[in-house]
Amino acid sequence: MRQVERHIGVEINNRGNNFHVTGDLKSIELTENILKEMYAATEAEFLSPESVHLYLQGINVTEELQEDVSSEVSIKTKRGIIRGRTPNQKIYLANIQSHDISFGIGPAGTGKTYLAVACAVAALEQDRARRIILVRPAVEAGEKLGFLPGDMAQKIDPYLRPLYDALYEMLGFEKVAKLIERNIIEVAPLAFMRGRTLNEAFIILDEAQNTTIEQMKMFLTRLGFNSTAVITGDITQIDLPSAKLSGLRHVIDILNEENEISFTFFKSKDVVRHPLVARILDAYEKHEQNPLNNSK
Repeated sequence: MRQVERHIGVEINNRGNNFHVTGDLKSIELTENILKEMYAATEAEFLSPESVHLYLQGINVTEELQEDVSSEVSIKTKRGIIRGRTPNQKIYLANIQSHDISFGIGPAGTGKTYLAVACAVAALEQDRARRIILVRPAVEAGEKLGFLPGDMAQKIDPYLRPLYDALYEMLGFEKVAKLIERNIIEVAPLAFMRGRTLNEAFIILDEAQNTTIEQMKMFLTRLGFNSTAVITGDITQIDLPSAKLSGLRHVIDILNEENEISFTFFKSKDVVRHPLVARILDAYEKHEQNPLNNSK
């Protein structure tokens, strides 16, 4: 209740299951809707502070947006239903389902990779894709790969860990291991994609801000028949050498006008982690936009 009060700007008093909300009319209506939605959700899930935060993320959805994407904002997997929480997440899910190539661009914690993996799992389970291919550029983010133990596959494994984690949550450890063993799920560095044509597959390129222009072009031209590609990244966290231009930043200007390719741009308000994360991102953005700071 305190979270709802702070977020919407109302006062809530209750006696048992009777609630009295004080505020302007629109805020009262928003509060009523969110309380009813959370109450209904308790039939299927425990209402934790984290889930309250997620529900509050989506209360600014306009009626027009709800009408446009209301039928496209949830993904059904055997582990349960995964929904877009914020307006941009709902648009992102709708775009993935209606476009062969979709870009999700924005800060960490906005669900870009997680929702893309959910769409891939749903496509596999519903026989809309025969394979899932998860791709990531193995770019050193301040560390040197040569000092990591093991062969090349073991060296790049930590860079692919977020993709594994999302798969484990949706399919379970044992099933993911079996699907990888049968090559139905393939996790590979971007360099291994050259020369391939990927048919009947759901392909996700994660951390795409660390692709070069040539790598991005190479990846996009791998798309085969009956395949879907989702490209995710954060253009504010590029780990490429300063002389290299990000392929993700470059492709926005080239393909942004193509009707059959979608771009979804996430902002700090779409962050579904701890509420402080959004404020941290806002603070960094404000700092970077200050010419005095950039000149130092």
